[in-house]
Order: sequence, then structure tokens, then C-alpha cells
Amino acid sequence: MAPRRAGLAWAALLLLLLAAQVAAAAADFDPYRVLGVGRSSSQADIKKAYKRLAREWHPDKNKDPGAEDKFIQISKAYEILSNEEKRANFDRYGDVGESQGYSQHQHRQFHHFHEGFYFDESFFHFPFNSERRDTSDEKYLLHFSHYINEIVPDSFRKPYLIKITSDWCFSCIHIEPVWKEVAQELEALGVGIGVVHAGYERRLAHHLGAHSTPSLLGLINGKITFFHNAVIRENLRQFVENLLPGNLVEKITDKNYIRFLSNWKKENKPHVLLFDHMPVVPLLYKLTAFAYRDYLSFGYVYVGLRGTEELSSQYNINVYTPTMMIFKEHTDKPADVVQAREMKKQLIDDFLSQNKFLMVARLTNQRLFQELCPVKKSHRQRKHCVVLLTGEGEKFAEAYEAFLTFALANTKDTLKFVHIYNDRQPEFAEALLMDEEKYRGKSAVVILERRNNAGKIAYKTLEDAWQGSKEDNFILLDLLDQLRTDPGLLSSETVLVDLNDELAPMFLIRWLYSTLDYISDCWDSLFHSNWREMMPLLSLLFSALFILFGTVIVQAFSDSSDTRDSPPSEKEETASKTEKNDASFSKESNRVPKKGFVEVTELTDINYNSNLVRLRPGHINVVLILSNSTKTALLQKFALEVYTFTGTSCLHFSFLSLDKHREWLEYLLEFAQDAAPIPNQYDKHFLERDYTGYVLALNGHKKYFCLFKPHRSGDEGGTLGSGEEYNSSLHTETRGKSCSPGSRSIKSKLHKLSFWMERLLEGSLQRFYIPSWPALD
Repeated sequence: MAPRRAGLAWAALLLLLLAAQVAAAAADFDPYRVLGVGRSSSQADIKKAYKRLAREWHPDKNKDPGAEDKFIQISKAYEILSNEEKRANFDRYGDVGESQGYSQHQHRQFHHFHEGFYFDESFFHFPFNSERRDTSDEKYLLHFSHYINEIVPDSFRKPYLIKITSDWCFSCIHIEPVWKEVAQELEALGVGIGVVHAGYERRLAHHLGAHSTPSLLGLINGKITFFHNAVIRENLRQFVENLLPGNLVEKITDKNYIRFLSNWKKENKPHVLLFDHMPVVPLLYKLTAFAYRDYLSFGYVYVGLRGTEELSSQYNINVYTPTMMIFKEHTDKPADVVQAREMKKQLIDDFLSQNKFLMVARLTNQRLFQELCPVKKSHRQRKHCVVLLTGEGEKFAEAYEAFLTFALANTKDTLKFVHIYNDRQPEFAEALLMDEEKYRGKSAVVILERRNNAGKIAYKTLEDAWQGSKEDNFILLDLLDQLRTDPGLLSSETVLVDLNDELAPMFLIRWLYSTLDYISDCWDSLFHSNWREMMPLLSLLFSALFILFGTVIVQAFSDSSDTRDSPPSEKEETASKTEKNDASFSKESNRVPKKGFVEVTELTDINYNSNLVRLRPGHINVVLILSNSTKTALLQKFALEVYTFTGTSCLHFSFLSLDKHREWLEYLLEFAQDAAPIPNQYDKHFLERDYTGYVLALNGHKKYFCLFKPHRSGDEGGTLGSGEEYNSSLHTETRGKSCSPGSRSIKSKLHKLSFWMERLLEGSLQRFYIPSWPALD
């Protein structure tokens, strides 16, 4: 008993030391001290401090060796203090929230359900910093640009398994052993592995739709699928396998192997058979079939199944060793064979990459033509294509068989033998056959060399039609021998247009596939996604209901019926006759103002929600920015410019006081800046910047705005929401003077606003989207 008590005492001491170490590490990080603000600071003060420090310490601007670490601390501090819940937890417990319940719930035994993951957590619960974790994830870390430019295109060749993690995430610790084991196993099979740190890559985490950590997701063909089961090895393997299409590998028996191998002509692909004693298709084979699905067709033979004896006997298969065979134009014997006790990924890739094409492949699209007949890179790397221009049917079968026999006898790295159907690629055939009447109803052979990617080629056409006779073989063989020493033999040149994609599915079929994918995504979201991921589906349903029933209800209770029933007045009759007679007016220019004046209301805290945030769909609020000194002059000019547009019921007109709401305006204009490493940068005079005369068209429902910047003096064209900054002489004068400018100079700021309004109604202006409307106060 004494040794056992001593062991328990040592264990308790170690736990206390570990807890003290974690508490000390958490206490060392004070977000208030990092941002230089007090505990009673408002969110506006915290935001200003963050912007100032982020601009100062961004690694792209600050070359100090510790700038990157400092910038990370600033970002982490702002992440805590900008969230009211995390800030409250830090003020109360000294952490960001993961350990807030320890003091109150230490008597419970946690059984935690977290976003579809099941964990059995220990009796203590406190944050761990990523520095104490396994560093094996570092080689898998993803960044936004790397994900968009490399990972997404590569997902069309192999699936990816991605983990979303972060600091201060205790649940992430629990899945790390399983994640490490599965990542190493799947990576060896050809699955891509990625890790996203939500603290440092918030943009990528938001793009992926990961709103909590840890999250696991799969990526294939650019499509994201979230993992919702218990984090164990079998579930993760099954999840990756379910990402793959179901028709990649066909089960082959004695009954269907002839049909399968005979499809090479229809599909224009070699066919691969894997003989193995596993009852189910191995995951490695499915991943290989997905990677090479554009080049090869795959079949699987379970040698232990009754009904495969004839197949195994015909090709002399060793049933105890996995065997892979590839068949091309001849189905009675394989073109190549590989046999090994353990089929490794590298062995399979080397085998398949050497047999991706038929011996005489048919050119069915431009991509295949570019791969089989690449552009020459140097005189030593010349690649020549021998093209058989033929037709379909038994009439041309003899010429094709003779050409295939010739190709099998002259296999060289510098030569590629292909054929093409004249009726399916007429433009290609017309460019190479100068005298079409001579070859009508016959086959022709052309030797060509691609000179550039724009379609330029050098070629030579055999003078006589190809019939496959011995004389034809001698002539072609002699030309190929001369071509080795005399590249000038290809004396003719032309430019080829891109080939038609013969195997592309019809538009209706592509649309049907897209619809089925969308329905499957919605069905998956209905049962597995959280409320954030359900928002697009709910929005779609409510939009459909509104379109079906909303219009009918609105018309039923509107006053339009009373207006229609009442007799038209003399003025309305006169106006209608005038509109009918004047057919030259466009729809926009025929807007008749409803009133003799323009209603312009001030945008304030009271009417902010009704005039912008809750603005009806399709309605736009056109807001003029002014100051107390320029209010009268700008409003007069604004009313003159927009008067002809007051007949449009979807437009509302307001003005905003720059003296009261400058910060709101500057926040909005940040989204109209060009992309830069550090957003929200200003020059040294940004506090004095003159925004009077700016006009914003705000779409409250879709959360975007269009921007009109004041007309620059000396510029006849004005600036209709382009990226140029207003830098007139008036702006220069107002930097050091407090006197207000003249009425004429102020009114000139709204020069050509009416043209901008025309473009607004046409929908041709640039739109700047924002995540949400900021509070006006």
C-alpha cells in the first residue's frame, strides 16, 4: 500500500505542476497589454488599436525579425477582445473560454458531443498551446493561395482529407493520435492530406465553412464534404472511400470480361484488369482508377469467386499473387503485365503511366492531341505524329488494320501513331488534305510536327491514298527514315483549329448531373450540417415560397385594383397618349417624376434600420455625403441631378452627415479599396480627408454598394465610381483652412452624377460587397 500511495502522490504532484505551467503560460499572454488598451475600452477603441498595430507590425511592411511573432500576438489578442463571449471569459477566468467550466463543473465526468465527433474527456479541461503538440502537421499546413491555386486543381486527380485545428482547442488533442495514424496510411495510398490553422488562416477556414474546431472535411473535384462520425480509423477510411465515385471500377467475371475488354474502341482507352484474392476492391486500386479515369478503364477480378475460373485460366493467372494486366487494341493477349506480392502505389503509377494510350489512339479532343503530339522543345526532342485520316465502318477496316500493324512494328519514342475520323473532325481533315476529291471515300496518311501551341504545324501528306499494301508500307517507312536526317522534308505548313470534343456529354446530361449533385448536397446538409451551413438551403426554400405565394398575396391586398377601377384623370390620359406617340424614348428615359420635388431624408440612428438594413429586396438607397458647411449647396445640386430618377419606385434618396458619422463611412470605404497585404491603410492626411460629395448607392438586402467619387477639377469625364482618389484643388485647400469653399466649387463635385445614376439603373457599375452593415452609432 505504501508504494501505491507514493505513486499516487507523485502523479498528483505532476498534475499540479502541469496545471501550474499551463496557467502560467496563459497568464503571460494578456490581450489588453498586447493591444495597449484598458479593460474598460469599447469595441471601437479596440478596433482602432488593432488597425494601428496591424499596419505597424505587418511582416510585409515591418522588416524587424520579431515582426511576424508580434503580428500573430496582435491578431490573437484582437480575436479574443473582439468577441464579447471570449472577452468575458478572459476577464473572468483568464482564458478564452475552453476552460471556463472547470471550476463550476469539476464534479462532472464529461462525455462531450462536439460537431458530430464523440470524445471521452478527462476530469481536467484546460487549453493547450499548439507549441506542445506534435509537429508532424507542419508539412501539411495549407494557406489560402496554396489551397486555391494548387490543392483545388489537384483534387480532380486525388481526394484530400483536411483537418481544421486551432490553439486553445482541447478537443483537437484527442483526435491527434488517430489523425496521425490515418494521415500516414492514406498518404501512402495517394490521398492528399491538409491541415488548416484557423487562428492564422481565418480566411481559408471561413472559405471552407469550418465554424468550429476541430473539423474534418474531404475535398474531391473541388467539392467539400464534412465528416460527421466518430473519429476512428475505420470511419475515416470509409469516409475517404465514399468521396470517390461509385462507378470507377467494374467487377469482372467470365460472363462480362469480353464485353469489358471490347469497349476499347468505343471509349478510346486501354482497359486494365487487376486479379486479386480480396473480396472487395482495395482502396489503393480505387484511388488509382480515380487518378487515371481520363485515360484508362478499370476492372477488378476476385479470383476466389466462382465464375472467374475461365478468365484466370485463359490469361494464366497466379491466384496467390496480385496481377495487373493492361489490354489495348487486342483483347486476346495483354499489352503489358505486372505482378507483385504487394502492389505499391509507385509500382502501379510507373506501370500505368507507360501505358496510358492505345497503340493507335483516336484523336477525340484537343487535350489528347496535345499530349500525344507535343510541341517540340529542341532539335533533339523532335516528336512526329503519323496520322491516319479515315472513316468509320467496314469499308475502312482493312486500311486501319494495316496501319495498326505498321505501328506495332515501328514503336519508337519519337513517333506517335494516331487516327482520326474525317466526318467527326472535318476542319482538321480539310486543313491537311489539299485535294479532297482525290481522297474522297479513301484513307490518307499525314506526317506532322507541332511547332507551337497556337496550332501551327509542319506536315507532309502521302501522295497516294493509304490502302495498307506492301507498297504503301515501304513508302511510309522510307519517308520516316528520311525524316530522321532531313527535318525539312515536312515542307507544308498550316494552322489547325482546336479539335471537337467528341466524348463530351450533352448539355442536358451535364445539367442533370449538376442538379443531382446539388440535391445530394442539400440532403446531406439537411441531416448533418449545423445552422450556419443550413442557411443557404433555408434561404433557397423561403425564396421559392416567396416567389410562389408572395406575389399573389401582395397583389391581393394592394390598392392597385382601386387604381385600375377608377377612371383615369385628364392629365393621365394626356400622359398616356404622349407616351404612346413618343416611341423613340427608352424605358429609362421615360421615367416621369411623381412629384415636383425630391424627397431627401437624413440617414440617422432612428431610421437606419428601415432605410438600409431592412430595405426591401430590389430597393436601393442613394446617399449623399455632406458636411454642415456644404449641406445647402450640395443638396440643391443633388436634387437637380437625381430629379429625373424620382419616378423609379425602387430608389430612395438620403444624405449622411460627415461630421457625425465619419467612422461609419470610412469603414464602408475600406471594402472599396484595392487588394493589399494590409487593408485599411491611409496616408498621413487620412484624418483630414474630404469625403463631401461622395454618393453611395446602398443595396441593403444583398449587402453591397456602388460608389460615386466627386468630379475632379480639370477632368471633363468625371469619375464614375472608378478607383481614382479625389484630389482636386479644393481638397488641397481644405487641409489647412477652416473656411468653407464657394458654392460653385461645391456644386461642381456632383458634375455628371446623372450619368452615374443611368449606369446604376443599367447595372453596369462595380459593386463592393460587405459581410454585414455596421452600426451607425
